[in-house]
Amino acid sequence: MFKRFVPFAMLPLAITSVGVVANELNPDVSVTLDGYYKQNDTALSHREQGFGLGHTELSLSSPIDDLFSGRLTAVFEEHDGESEVLIEEAYLQTNGLPYALNVRAGRFLSQVGYLNGRHMHEDDFVERPAAYRAMLGSHYYDTGVRLNALMPTPFFWQVGAEAFAGDQLTEGEEDIGVYTVNTRFGGDISLSQSWQLGLSWLRNRHAKLAETGDGSHDHDHEEDHDHSHGAGYTGENLYIADVVWKWSPNGNNREQQLTLSGEYLYADELNQFAASDDTNEGWYVSGVYQFAPQWSAGVRYGEVDLQEAHGDHFHNQTLDETDVMLSWSRSHFSTVRLQYTHQEATGFSNADNTVMVQYVMSLGAHGAHGF
Repeated sequence: MFKRFVPFAMLPLAITSVGVVANELNPDVSVTLDGYYKQNDTALSHREQGFGLGHTELSLSSPIDDLFSGRLTAVFEEHDGESEVLIEEAYLQTNGLPYALNVRAGRFLSQVGYLNGRHMHEDDFVERPAAYRAMLGSHYYDTGVRLNALMPTPFFWQVGAEAFAGDQLTEGEEDIGVYTVNTRFGGDISLSQSWQLGLSWLRNRHAKLAETGDGSHDHDHEEDHDHSHGAGYTGENLYIADVVWKWSPNGNNREQQLTLSGEYLYADELNQFAASDDTNEGWYVSGVYQFAPQWSAGVRYGEVDLQEAHGDHFHNQTLDETDVMLSWSRSHFSTVRLQYTHQEATGFSNADNTVMVQYVMSLGAHGAHGF
């Protein structure tokens, strides 16, 4: 039942007349459409009130030859009424290295935490948890290199390290601004149950040069963290622990499945003025029950306790968020979701309750999702 991610590099291959391994459909092309309606603005949200275009993706992927594969993903979003085009992924990846090693280089999603390495259209809720939106900009991607190793153990054990430019978190002068180290374990408890545990550490060498505000007190202690690809609350060290448990009768997750998951994020050394007790932290727990082949319902609760920089000191901000959702998937390629979000906050003027309706539709090639 425990399903590891099946990368596009593992898709069926064919030998061409010149002996080079290539994909029969070269390249695979996919489009993911994400549209929504949102009743009210909410705190730390990357989706604006009204009708909007969410995280819409155009992706091309293919084996290059017998040693390398590649992927390009462009993202189309709306912000302040204007359209943005971002390059979220543009990388090459090795195939078939000895000792189960894998190297990825270019721009890609960091694999810290449970949700971050997944494309956002895979999520069970309209937006990432508040802790992710505040401390990772919903999803942290950057330009760099990754090395993964799959350990020779009877259970799933992966160890990875990444080095990034770091400008997607905080701009700085170092060529290598961010390092990450992560590991994840997983396995089956029985035919019907599986689990995964992950630990991650992200070192941001740019953090102490982060903007500290102008020190003024004439506003409502709220930053305008307006881009979904930038984190508003960073630290020199970010620690993440995540756990996932899944149940489906006899391992048949097409008919029925219960998924429980949670993550804890903690950041310290926020900038050059931070004391030892100036930290950002957040967590969430989530439960999603697929009670019929095409229907799922879920509840998620999360909290963040953040420090907003004001010159040489900080102001505390807190946000408690509860999400309830119901989704209908006609197939693996189409989902319509209804969600209600309730927020309680200090230091955020736009915390509110809202109703959102979202559709996520996939066209073309669509690879397997992660565990």
